[in-house]
Amino acid sequence: MVHVFSHGSHHYVYDTGGGALHECDERTARYLSGEEIRLSEEELAEIKALQEEGLLFAPETEARPVKSDEVKALCLHICHDCNLRCAYCFADEGAYHAAREMMSFETARAAIDFLLEKSGKRKVLEVDFFGGEPLMNFDVVRRTVEYAKEEAAKRGKRFLFTTTTNGLLLDDEKIKFLNEEMENVVLSLDGRKEVHDAVRKTVNGKGSFDAVIDKMKKFVKIRGDKHYYVRGTFTAKNLDFSKDVLFLADEGFESLSVEPVVTELPDLEIKKEHLPVIEAEYDKLCDEYLRREAEGKGFFFFHFHVDLEGGPCLQKRVSACGAGNEYFSVVPSGDIYPCHQFAGDKKWRMGNVFEGELDETIRSQFKNSCLFTRNKCNDCFAKYICSGGCSANNYHYNGDINEPYEMTCAMMKKRVECAMHILAARKAREK
Repeated sequence: MVHVFSHGSHHYVYDTGGGALHECDERTARYLSGEEIRLSEEELAEIKALQEEGLLFAPETEARPVKSDEVKALCLHICHDCNLRCAYCFADEGAYHAAREMMSFETARAAIDFLLEKSGKRKVLEVDFFGGEPLMNFDVVRRTVEYAKEEAAKRGKRFLFTTTTNGLLLDDEKIKFLNEEMENVVLSLDGRKEVHDAVRKTVNGKGSFDAVIDKMKKFVKIRGDKHYYVRGTFTAKNLDFSKDVLFLADEGFESLSVEPVVTELPDLEIKKEHLPVIEAEYDKLCDEYLRREAEGKGFFFFHFHVDLEGGPCLQKRVSACGAGNEYFSVVPSGDIYPCHQFAGDKKWRMGNVFEGELDETIRSQFKNSCLFTRNKCNDCFAKYICSGGCSANNYHYNGDINEPYEMTCAMMKKRVECAMHILAARKAREK
């Protein structure tokens, strides 16, 4: 299967089976799209040569999914409360449709023990401190990190820690701790002040931009070359989100991700009629992204990064997300769910860290889920890059973890095309 697309005056052919990207002229693009275009003998010979090299119309992979019984990561809901009341929050403003509460150290310790016990031969384990706002329960975060490192050392293992924070509680002590202990830190900031403040309000109803921007800048300055990224959300209120991405870059944040909102709130929900505007916005951002990069002012935008040469092996890419099989979330009570977006839905409760066992019936649903169980993906050019989308989004919108959500698919396809154009432009610059 080949996918033909254009970006401005550039025409591309992407071979799904072989993973090869080719730039071509408009006539060849139209021919490969199925139009009745008469090509020269030389042009046809070039297409045939690419086919013989396995770079065009290559057979699709026979790679099978890789699914392990070893648990590799936990998302610890260290705090089911938040000092913000973001309008679009999937987590019910931090409460997850239940009581606002903190995870005790005893529960966090039991979660670490559970992960160590279920990790098998894995040497590197991952823990994400999540909320709500994790820094509201900072002492338990600190004690949990200390305990996990001690216990891992006894077993010849090590932990990689991540924290997601809205930045309100960042101070010198917490900045120092996060920079020393966290492999990655995610900072929640939506972009321009008016965009951020419209949806990310404090408990008293005020916008939070002014309260966090300087703290985040200070954190990033001290962070140096360690991993972090600023994660924003765009909604129907700011479909011109490229301005927010560029604003964040201009503010000195060099690692960015701005995601489409997942909500059904009428004034914020992204709808099908918004797609042409969103696609045009990605094109606009793509062009500016390349321009800045060429001028030595580049930054990293998560969705514009596609590695067609040395990325994750096909076995991993067809396996889809590890949620519910290798990765789980743990709420303050110790209950276990497939991931943070399933938390609180009793249908998906898989056990409790104090019990030490997992519901194998639910686990098998996720273990068996992969690219090849997502039938809508069969004819999609991006399937070996996307892996079939987010299981939680699929379930929440379509009632089935194996049925991709069409809006997410449409935006993913556009981002992948932009990423491929960026890759081709970089190669052209190198010549």
